[in-house]
Amino acid sequence: MRQNSNVLSSLKLLLVRLSIVFAMMTFARILFYIFNLDSFSSVGFFDFIVAAWFDCITISLYFSPFILISLIPLNQKADWFKELFLKFYFHVVNTLMVAMNLMDIEYFKYTSKRSTFDLFAILGAGSDFAQLATTFIKDFWILIIFLIVFLILSEWLYRKTKRFKSTASFSLKVIAFNFLLIVPLFVIVARGGFQLKPIGIMEASQYTNPENSAFVLNTPFTMLKSYGKERLEIKHYFSEQEEKAIFNPIQVSQPQHILPDGTNVVIIMLESFGNEYVGAFNHGVSYTPFFDSLIGQSLTFEHGFANGKKSIEAVPAIVASIPSLMDNPYISSPYGNNKIESLATILKKHGYETGFYHGATNGSMRFDGFAAQAGFDHYFGRYEYNNDAHFDKTWGILDEYFNPWTAKKLSELKQPFFGTLFTLSSHHPYYVPPHMRNKVKKGPHPICASISYGDYALRRFFEEARKQPWYDNTIFVLVADHTPATEDKIYSQRRFMYQIPIVFYHPGKKIIAKRDPEIFQQMDIMPTILDLLNIKTKFYSYGKSYYQKSDREAFTYIEGSYYYFKNHHMYTFSNEKARNLLDFTIRKEHTNDSLSYYRVESKAVERRLKAIIQRYNRDLIHNKTVVE
Repeated sequence: MRQNSNVLSSLKLLLVRLSIVFAMMTFARILFYIFNLDSFSSVGFFDFIVAAWFDCITISLYFSPFILISLIPLNQKADWFKELFLKFYFHVVNTLMVAMNLMDIEYFKYTSKRSTFDLFAILGAGSDFAQLATTFIKDFWILIIFLIVFLILSEWLYRKTKRFKSTASFSLKVIAFNFLLIVPLFVIVARGGFQLKPIGIMEASQYTNPENSAFVLNTPFTMLKSYGKERLEIKHYFSEQEEKAIFNPIQVSQPQHILPDGTNVVIIMLESFGNEYVGAFNHGVSYTPFFDSLIGQSLTFEHGFANGKKSIEAVPAIVASIPSLMDNPYISSPYGNNKIESLATILKKHGYETGFYHGATNGSMRFDGFAAQAGFDHYFGRYEYNNDAHFDKTWGILDEYFNPWTAKKLSELKQPFFGTLFTLSSHHPYYVPPHMRNKVKKGPHPICASISYGDYALRRFFEEARKQPWYDNTIFVLVADHTPATEDKIYSQRRFMYQIPIVFYHPGKKIIAKRDPEIFQQMDIMPTILDLLNIKTKFYSYGKSYYQKSDREAFTYIEGSYYYFKNHHMYTFSNEKARNLLDFTIRKEHTNDSLSYYRVESKAVERRLKAIIQRYNRDLIHNKTVVE
């Protein structure tokens, strides 16, 4: 009887202590839900049950050493050291897990997913982390308060567990019982059940709507499950011949002879300029009067789509027509050093000089490394600008200075040239210099003033560019890198959160100005420019030229699910099949259409996505993302 009592006492003590961790994760999830309510409009009771199950899995994984040691009965002297170790382990790991969950309360607003291990690769690039740390602490101080409260509460509750502790002596029978019955039960929980493979991030969408996957997951789980899992797997949906008939990234350009040979190209990537804050798209208050004026003179796409939710995902999509169809962005993935054919490498073969301009500290987002990998002749960043009087003390050189400086520097390139300018001031922490704070237009979100400032800086670029001898012989492509944090809950939905402005502007009006209702994604920019420049070449691209008369599409990936846009509908593809269908042209909260009604089209979409995924995985694994 004494041994049975010891077994039950040690197990009860263990469960009580683990329940404290469970409570902290539950409280953190409630905060996560409250702070991001607009992103989860259809969360139900079952979602909370699924979320609790994922928390149990996570606790079993992170606390496995704690569980094992807790179940070993020791004599009184050794038990003192055991309790000291358990308390230390409990607070260190519990603090880590709480901190990760609290971090995503705010970070989710920018990525729309739970953070994965690629976050450390991104923050580790350059000096971004050191520069941003103090800013984040200042802006998100409430999270630090929450963390302190959680830690105090955890310690108070942990001390209360002493009442469940009983004196125990070393017993082989107790050890045998614990390790033959109790430990295997925790192992089953840690695996997520009896299935062949342990449960992973993607399985979340099996139990809930994919748009709610971030709610049922927790950040410690996604961090752990993404560690060391960066590499893709070869898929075998089709034979290679079948795959090629469905999707083939090897394309041939079709010169349009709309522009004269040797036209210069400038791509301006506008940080966080989502449709929500651009007057030409939101049919309301505009924070971008200058950009709106350019849109009125340009070929503009009513349904422009970003291929990701991060700047680091946008650059390869725009410059090289390569998406990030995995949890780790392409640039920071193990495939970031693969051979690629970008606009820079192709245009260099046709006499173009190329430059990449980004006012951030060199090394930020690894853009300088990618620019070299993509074949750019020159990279110009904060160090090349060489005047820290214009440094914003967080990201880099303020746009109002770096933009016109770029316009002047482009004149140093031999024509024809290809240049890309990536702006930065409209990124968190949304810094507006003091002399501009009474001149910009403010709104309900801090980004509004920042977008207004970015629009002013864009005007400064064009004012300087118009003075340059190359201006009239240049095509400008203006494209947002991704959508920003939102004030309108419509833009937090998957079907709207990728919609961005994509604009083709020519000063000589050789490109007809119109609002085209077709879908156009970031990856379509490269093949479209090749057609406009009259360059006949074979190239590798996941996008399609605007001038190729084929069905328009866009696709992206986030948190284990693929999103495919075609014919006014967004299809969700997860766990090897199409899951639901939403109309991305109707601004309503719920417009879920029946997949069965669109059965033929949904099957075709499923086949095409499978072919894209199969080709993407194989080519990245085997370093074949070039024309051979």
